Amino acid sequence: MENEEKSQDLTPEVGEGEEFDLNDILNEFHDLPQEDEVEPDEELSQLLQMPDPDITPVVVKEPELALPEEESAGQDDTVVFETPAEEAEKDPTDDDTVVLERPPETAPAFEVEEEFIPAPIVFTPHSRLKELRKKLVAGPEKRYYELTSQGIGRLQIAILVSIVLVALCAGVTTLFALDMVPENRLRLVIFSQVLAMLVSALMGCNLMLDSLADLWHGRFSVNTLLTVTFIACCVDAVLCLQELRVPCCAAFSLEMAMALWGRYQKRTAEIAQMDTMRKAVRLHGITRTEKFWNGADGLLQTEGEVEDFMENYDKTSGPELIQGIYAFVCLLACAAIAVFTGLLHGASLGIQVLATSLLVAVPASFFVAITRPFGILEHRLHMVGSVICGWQGVKGLCGRLAYPLQDEDLFPQGSTKLNGVKFYGSRSPEETIAFSTALICAAGGGLVPVFKQLRESRGGLEHTVENFQNYGGGGIGGEVCGEPVLMGSLNFMQDMGVEIPEGTMVSQAVYAAIDGKLSAVYAISYAKMRSAAAGLVTLTGYRKLTPVMLCGDFMLTEEFIHGKFGVKPRRLVFPDREEREALSKRQPNPEEPVLAMSTREELVGKAYAVTGARSLATSVRLGMGIHLFGGILGMLIMLVLGYLGATELLTPTNVLLYQLIWAVPGLLVTEWMRTV
Repeated sequence: MENEEKSQDLTPEVGEGEEFDLNDILNEFHDLPQEDEVEPDEELSQLLQMPDPDITPVVVKEPELALPEEESAGQDDTVVFETPAEEAEKDPTDDDTVVLERPPETAPAFEVEEEFIPAPIVFTPHSRLKELRKKLVAGPEKRYYELTSQGIGRLQIAILVSIVLVALCAGVTTLFALDMVPENRLRLVIFSQVLAMLVSALMGCNLMLDSLADLWHGRFSVNTLLTVTFIACCVDAVLCLQELRVPCCAAFSLEMAMALWGRYQKRTAEIAQMDTMRKAVRLHGITRTEKFWNGADGLLQTEGEVEDFMENYDKTSGPELIQGIYAFVCLLACAAIAVFTGLLHGASLGIQVLATSLLVAVPASFFVAITRPFGILEHRLHMVGSVICGWQGVKGLCGRLAYPLQDEDLFPQGSTKLNGVKFYGSRSPEETIAFSTALICAAGGGLVPVFKQLRESRGGLEHTVENFQNYGGGGIGGEVCGEPVLMGSLNFMQDMGVEIPEGTMVSQAVYAAIDGKLSAVYAISYAKMRSAAAGLVTLTGYRKLTPVMLCGDFMLTEEFIHGKFGVKPRRLVFPDREEREALSKRQPNPEEPVLAMSTREELVGKAYAVTGARSLATSVRLGMGIHLFGGILGMLIMLVLGYLGATELLTPTNVLLYQLIWAVPGLLVTEWMRTV
């Protein structure tokens, strides 16, 4: 109400012979005490920034040309002041009328409108950060605390107990195979084996219940096959107690230990992923674009979203789908082998063959063929703040690709510094710096902020460059204020015929010559960042991954990169200036999915995500091939033994030995991820 009363008294009383200036009129529209005289624009800005909600701000815009009534009626963002009709009809030259000192064509009278229209909300980066933080809390952070509440302690205990049971069962069966167990102790040996199998099943009961839930939802996994194997081994154990033969419980305990280890790897990897995401301040995504360089697709950086990761990280991957299909086929094949054997040699041998076939059809390390390589990779990615968006990201990062590199990738902001400058000739330092800065700005790159800061400190002028040319080999040139200017390395200057005085041989220096004469030597320091060096070495280590140098800094030549980072220049591509500018303008396709994300600006995080995905795909595919071959070979052996009825070869020791033989190459393939 108080504001409404104030708004009604906004129109000043104009008497005859009284004159008011614009400052006096504007002072009527606020209640602030006037200690000092300020400009009208400053007073209005103070009013608009007042945090008090009880004070209604009034926005005064610059007067514009008078519009027709139809056009002015549609303008909602202009606040006008209405004057009474009798005052509006007065002569503009009357002394009672406030006249603004404006040009005649741009001096319309102010109009007043009592209704206040709020100004639109201006977008700021803080709103983007708040939105990102809200999504992170609702997604990765919530999932992180869910996983940490479940913990990994129980899994570690279960794995340890299963491994101990495998060792005990293996020792007992070895003694039995060597005829070191008395005949009257045979039943005790059988009971101990069955008990060990039941304890192992108890350790992995949650895993088997989850596999049955997957079966209820129409998904058959390798853990579901393990549950069926446990049921078959239990039935066979009953027959073993009746027939006094030792069951193959050690092999089942080994498979259960590996299955628990696989779940442990998957949970720890997911915890690391969520921990990386929840600590993010900004997400730098990597997406794929078609035909970027020489027919190869390119990897471009884009803005990452939380949904890009949360919607893809836990989707069933291609290898997991193959595992499930193979497990279902194994179940059918083993059942067929058991029926075939039962028809030939009786139901008892058929059940024994069924339990043994299910054990040898799935090598023990098959349970960690996917999770362990991913767990090893995620441990590395967590240290550099990167994540891969599921198997979709792994597939998208494979193949023949080009990776563009910018100046900030190799030398982040702050790593390039000016150590000193020495001037030559009769030109003033300010003019020399101004000419040099103009040429550097035309070239672009990491040297631009360094030279701009130097120009500002010297108070130099800004100039434009004509006929700019990048000569390659560490040199550029152009015309500034009609004078030819050259800048580049020492070798470039000598090749261009510029006379270099003795004693100016400075390593990592930019030489500047104006009108063919040496004018200045700028000593530049390029700090070698460990993250940039590790990222560049990683990118150049893959045959089908080509780093493309799009740096604007003319000093970053093949010789310089080789000397600074120690990589082979032939592994890098240096396009010419036209191609580099064209490639730098390429923008990512918004419809393409985000394949990986990094929470840091460093090159090493993005490089590890790209190369790690390629190594993961190779390791998983190779491991899948080894385990599938071992499983199929085991089923063929069981088919032959079932046909021959050679029960003397179906001993617990032989089955466990077969599992261990195929576990060695399977684990070595997963361990190979540590070397990439």
